[in-house]
Amino acid sequence: MIAKASQLFLPTLREPPADAEAASHQLLVRGGFIRQVGAGLWSFLPLGWRVHQKVEQIIREEIDAIGGQEMLMPVLTPFELWKQTGRDYIDEIFRLKDRKGADYVLPLTHEETATFHARELQSYRQLPTLLYHFSIKERDAPRPRGGLIRVREFVMKDSYSFDRDEPGLDAQFEAHQRAYARIFERCGVKAYDVEAEPGMMGGSESRDFLAPAEAGENVIVFCENGDFAADIEVARTIPRAATLPDALGAPEEVATPGVTTIDGLAELLGIDPGATSKAMPHVTQDGTMVLALIRGDDRLEEAKLAAAFGEPLWPPTDEQIKEAFGAAGGSLGPIGFSGRIVADFALQKGQYVAGANRDGFHLRGVEAGRDYEPEFADLRESAATDTCPMCGGTLRFESSIEVGHIFKLGTKYSEPLGARFLDEDGREKALVMGSYGIGLGRVMAAAVEQSHDENGIVWPRSIAPYDAHVVVLAGAEEIAQQAAETLSAAGLDVLLDDRDQRAGEKFADADLIGCPIRVTAGKKSLEDGKVDVRDRASGDEKRLDVADLGKEVA
Repeated sequence: MIAKASQLFLPTLREPPADAEAASHQLLVRGGFIRQVGAGLWSFLPLGWRVHQKVEQIIREEIDAIGGQEMLMPVLTPFELWKQTGRDYIDEIFRLKDRKGADYVLPLTHEETATFHARELQSYRQLPTLLYHFSIKERDAPRPRGGLIRVREFVMKDSYSFDRDEPGLDAQFEAHQRAYARIFERCGVKAYDVEAEPGMMGGSESRDFLAPAEAGENVIVFCENGDFAADIEVARTIPRAATLPDALGAPEEVATPGVTTIDGLAELLGIDPGATSKAMPHVTQDGTMVLALIRGDDRLEEAKLAAAFGEPLWPPTDEQIKEAFGAAGGSLGPIGFSGRIVADFALQKGQYVAGANRDGFHLRGVEAGRDYEPEFADLRESAATDTCPMCGGTLRFESSIEVGHIFKLGTKYSEPLGARFLDEDGREKALVMGSYGIGLGRVMAAAVEQSHDENGIVWPRSIAPYDAHVVVLAGAEEIAQQAAETLSAAGLDVLLDDRDQRAGEKFADADLIGCPIRVTAGKKSLEDGKVDVRDRASGDEKRLDVADLGKEVA
């Protein structure tokens, strides 16, 4: 097919939006692919929708190949379904009422609705079943940013597998891992399959597909030797060894007037910051105060915190802290606190300086197991000074975009929603479920982040809006049309730039839009019947007869 630029809605820009920092944000707006309607709300213009549809078709082919059955579920969802599964607390859900006062949500994922339909799978003979759809999702994101990277409305492919047992779920999970690897390879996006935190989705296991990108919000932790990779939200790496003071027979109180930071405490006492513990109080949904403890030189990883306590947590108010501990932040510690305590594994052995729960005082020689009884979990965020848990090698950290996420959900949704089947042994059992998502807009953003230069986008051919961009210079309209027709006859989608613009503007737009091949027809073409063909990725140019374009370019 041939699309004439003079007839397209193709509003390219010379300058990016003032608030655009990510390369994909800048280039997708400048290239006329997307436009912002509101915070986190984007329209895909014709050029951008072509790319989106190509990503969609690649995903569809690969999910169909593993037995997926495409359907479509509504966006508007009864709130009652989310209450039944216990996910009604999630802040990111858009909630609304209809004119009769009935409660609904605009979901960010469709586990509840898919399980609602799976209640019609009544026999083991109907299993396994894999359902999927491409659907608009809504997310009340507090800080949309990065163009298509963090939005409030997006299209996602989400598939849902239903099996009779865990081995069946394992097979579906592994099939999706392989399918996702093929999808991202076909889209020209480099993505790592790494261990991840299930988060609000729940379940026993999840894997992230992370595409390295400077603008990404996720972080991959790699070992330099290649034997470890994980999302930082779950990465359990080896912290540096802290220098601990001599052990004490019992905690000893020490005055620390005006000291409210770990660095200030370590300087006052002349100790390694890693010889201190940091108290991090939180409250549960019902207002119960709990306490997380990490080493003083560590940072708390929020995803690990939620996983350790098994429920969402919120920061307490100053009044709540004072009531629970008798002191203000900066002097808090585990001794004397009567609530649930979870300490990081790094505090399992040794003695540390902790807050005394008295303003202006701390305790030396505080030892877990002797002075307080915590549970232990991995709570800390991996640091640059950590080493690999597999081989002790050096770690590196790389920003990335989450382009896909898959989950083993088990019976988390089927049990509360009553999705049960009759097994071969005659017993009724809950369906065993998996959930698998890909964000199409994020795949586009990742492709641009990974493949661009100072002039614009360099699209992978599989998802480029057009295969070839024919630039028409003054006087060469007829031979340019011939070139476009030759390419189209060879099966290529062609963008024919027949606009009444200067040559420099047309070349700039061709580089900005980023189609794999640029074909230029100028006055010289009238003399020799040839056109200039330039590869967008390599910059290589050659001059070809129009008649040979099909076999040389296709």
